[in-house]
Amino acid sequence: MSANLPILPGATLGILGGGQLGRMFTIAARTMGYRVMVLDPDPQSPAGQMADVHVQADYTDHGALKKMAEACAAVTTEFENVPAASLVELSRYTRVAPNAEAVSIVQDRSREKTWLRENGFTTAPFALIAHENELEAAALATGFPAILKVSRFGYDGKGQIRVNNRNELASAFAELEGVPCVLEGFVQMANEVSVVLARADSGECRSWPVGENRHTNGILDTTTVPASVSESIQENAQATATQIAAKLDYVGVMAVEFFVDSAGNLLVNEIAPRPHNSGHYTLDACVTDQFEQQVRALCGLPLGDTRLLSPVVMVNLLGDIWRQGPDWMVLLRHPGIKLHLYGKAEARPGRKMGHYNCLAESMDSAVELANITRKQLGIIPLSG
Repeated sequence: MSANLPILPGATLGILGGGQLGRMFTIAARTMGYRVMVLDPDPQSPAGQMADVHVQADYTDHGALKKMAEACAAVTTEFENVPAASLVELSRYTRVAPNAEAVSIVQDRSREKTWLRENGFTTAPFALIAHENELEAAALATGFPAILKVSRFGYDGKGQIRVNNRNELASAFAELEGVPCVLEGFVQMANEVSVVLARADSGECRSWPVGENRHTNGILDTTTVPASVSESIQENAQATATQIAAKLDYVGVMAVEFFVDSAGNLLVNEIAPRPHNSGHYTLDACVTDQFEQQVRALCGLPLGDTRLLSPVVMVNLLGDIWRQGPDWMVLLRHPGIKLHLYGKAEARPGRKMGHYNCLAESMDSAVELANITRKQLGIIPLSG
């Protein structure tokens, strides 16, 4: 069901998922004058702490979905693993963006990779594996080394194993309990970049500057903007992401992650149907951040200006540094650093607890500031 647009301040917006992305959406929405209802089973959810109403229930709870549908002028999601059936149910009674079909495509790696290939987008070589007897054909299709990834519910390096030969592939498939997987061939990478964009009902798209990403153990470590890749690669990445959003008939904020190989070719890695960790730099370095834009797209408002105001390095803060207690004065003494903590009750190794943005007049100065503070916090300095 489509709501009467635009949806103006004073209305209630709903979000499925109560993690840090939902928290930052909630803050943006409330700042703009909206009420927010969060559906999340965790009684201590970061978004629930900030919402007007926190419905503590499972995402498939019909009573909870009914309550949300009755109260909310529009509903969105903060992560891709919300059951698509719940989005379909909500859409019968209220506006839902992005649409359930787009979310269902990208929440399953097998379906996502197939969709990308069928729609003419270049990816790393891959093969689908549903049964043990498909391992041999998959190995022939991708070669080695390769990465075996579960089709569903894998994130931040979880549910994926590097394999170097057929024996390791068989062992890894067994370790992943024989669930449907994607085997991805390795790419000789020069860079990893991402495009975060917003698309309106009208088809209008606005993308933020391309971010250059560095991962450690499968988890995003830093995003640097402006990216060091060529202007032509950046334009190609933005154009490709825009084409993907259009083909998905997507409404809202989404991210597309890319590999840039050693020959300068751009390969689509993953699509995220939501704001993205690599877009957190927009909170402090752009005219409009990705969460305000998510509110704007959901409510049918004009999309905001995505201009970059300052060179920036975004640094993720993982639970590992909580072992001895972070010294926040390391960051707060610098006027060009903006700290964002997510209000999570328990710090665990590898868990995203917050991030900070280093802003400076030049890229070199921003990287230097990131390096100095990372070292003081006990995080490995950036290379280069």
